[in-house]
Amino acid sequence: MTLKMGLVKWYSQSEGFGIISPLDGGNDIYVNRSGIANSRKKLLTEGQRVEFSTYLGSRGLTAEDVIAY
Repeated sequence: MTLKMGLVKWYSQSEGFGIISPLDGGNDIYVNRSGIANSRKKLLTEGQRVEFSTYLGSRGLTAEDVIAY
C-alpha cells in the first residue's frame, strides 16, 4: 500500500463525499465519509492536508484510510 499526500478540493458535509487533489499532480480522487480514518465526525474541510491510499472503486479512483491533518 502506497500512501499519498493531497489537499481536500471540496467536501460536502451533508452528502458525505468530496474530492481530493493529490500533491503529485495526478487526477482528482473521490473520497467518501467511510474512507476517513481519524475523525469521529468523519469531516473534511476545503484546503485541509490529507494522507491516503487509493483503490479502484465504482466511481473511479477512490481514497481510503484518509488521515486529515
